[in-house]
Amino acid sequence: MARSAGSRVVTVNDVLDGHVVLDVECLDRVYLSGFVNSLQTPGGVIYFLHTHRGQPIASPAVFGQIGDRFRAAVGSYAEANHIPVVKLKARDRNAEVMRPYLAAAARSGRSQVAAIGVAQEPQPVWTARQRDTDPAKPPQFSFTKENRRVTVYYFYLWDADFGPAFIKICSYFPYPLKVWVNGHEWAKRQATRAGIGFTELSNGFASTEDPAGLQVICDRLGPGVITVFFERWMARLPVPLNRQDRDAGFWWELSMRQIEVSRTIVFDTPRHTRAFFEALIADNLDIGRPEHAEIVFGRTHGRKAGGLFKTAIDRHTIGVTLNIFYKHSRIKQYLKDQRALRIETVVNDAYDLSSQRLLHNLDDLQTKARACNHRLLDAERAGQGAVLASPVFERITQPTLTDDGRRAPALRFGDPRVQALAGALCFTLHAVTGITNKSLRALMTGLLGSPYTTNQASYDLARLRHNGLINRAPHRNLYTLTEAGLAFAIFYTKVYDRLLRPLMATDQPQAPPVIGAALRIIDRHIDHRLADARLPTAA
Repeated sequence: MARSAGSRVVTVNDVLDGHVVLDVECLDRVYLSGFVNSLQTPGGVIYFLHTHRGQPIASPAVFGQIGDRFRAAVGSYAEANHIPVVKLKARDRNAEVMRPYLAAAARSGRSQVAAIGVAQEPQPVWTARQRDTDPAKPPQFSFTKENRRVTVYYFYLWDADFGPAFIKICSYFPYPLKVWVNGHEWAKRQATRAGIGFTELSNGFASTEDPAGLQVICDRLGPGVITVFFERWMARLPVPLNRQDRDAGFWWELSMRQIEVSRTIVFDTPRHTRAFFEALIADNLDIGRPEHAEIVFGRTHGRKAGGLFKTAIDRHTIGVTLNIFYKHSRIKQYLKDQRALRIETVVNDAYDLSSQRLLHNLDDLQTKARACNHRLLDAERAGQGAVLASPVFERITQPTLTDDGRRAPALRFGDPRVQALAGALCFTLHAVTGITNKSLRALMTGLLGSPYTTNQASYDLARLRHNGLINRAPHRNLYTLTEAGLAFAIFYTKVYDRLLRPLMATDQPQAPPVIGAALRIIDRHIDHRLADARLPTAA
């Protein structure tokens, strides 16, 4: 971070302590998949057609009949309710196309279908092939699920509780659907009804007269509220399945496709927001060689082999996003409207956080995602506040005994393997998700530049644990960093990489010019003292 000579470096803790006017956690975008569970197997399809619908032959012709009736019902519904029908093309940004229709619906103040979008999209649908059978017997069909381009309908909604939303329904068997709502928009409407005053961010809250009351509202948004929204609209919209189908168990269940769980921290002035990010980016660009962190200034970069992202910097644009990728999901951290810090855990697969996918597990998933948001910020605060107290330093740099009598091997500063270990623990990803033997091996191999075995990783994890730097999760081979572990990793890495290495490389072109000049002066004075003492210099 650029500064004038003699000025104090701004840290993350300086900005967070005393300049925060609002800190609120809320579900943001919620994207769900809907599926009819009993129609996901060939046997279920045959049962639906033959036993439930009473067809003598389980024929795919029924698919076409149901689809034709559904498409006709959508047309009649749009005409009867004067709803615009918009053809959507692959190159269209659907949200932009539908924005004017949603704005008009919002001005009316009542829940309604703002517009219906029609598109051709690939969908997982059942296809049928006739088996080779005796021509004298009725035909038989085998069913296979394939991706086919079929007609889908986007019902863009303006809802009195949720604001803008949509439900997308496929017109072909087994009629998969999607549901999209925005948690911040829901919370705004509930706050207004509760009489809680607030000002808005573009997607969130900038201020409120009752922060605690607003947080209580955000905490209320869960699977029950979303299910009520879904069922209310499915009772109003034309759908391919009827009441008899539902009574027989042929109805949609909702699963979590993508869930964004946000934490928004609003600062008292925009300059503090910018100072925060300057301090954050400056401190995280190189510490621990964070190949898993992508710093993007307003541009998109491709994936490297193995699904990792590279670090990229563009100092000529304003927008900054820090992305930390974990399995199918990620945590993103960025400035919101240049006045707030937004941290979002974006979960693309609930299994990434050891949750189940069905919607009723949303509360569990949200709790775990909020914990990820907290751990990220805690790690960043620790990174700029790490001071390794003398007793801690002495304990981990010398062999000691634990309280239960076990030997805790030393972690000596400057040892190449210890320095690589500290660098590996500096990965922000580990502070959020924990460490495994496998993930440690992957990082240490790159940092050491030589093979690093499973046994070596087990030994290093053991000595980190015996020194109180990591804790093992119950019944799992997963380790979490302790506060002392964060301090160890960041202190060792910063002192070695940012202090000693530049001092030892003053003859290299990339060395800081000011340090190089100062050390040359010191070297000259030492030569003079040696000459005055009549001591020969080494050959």
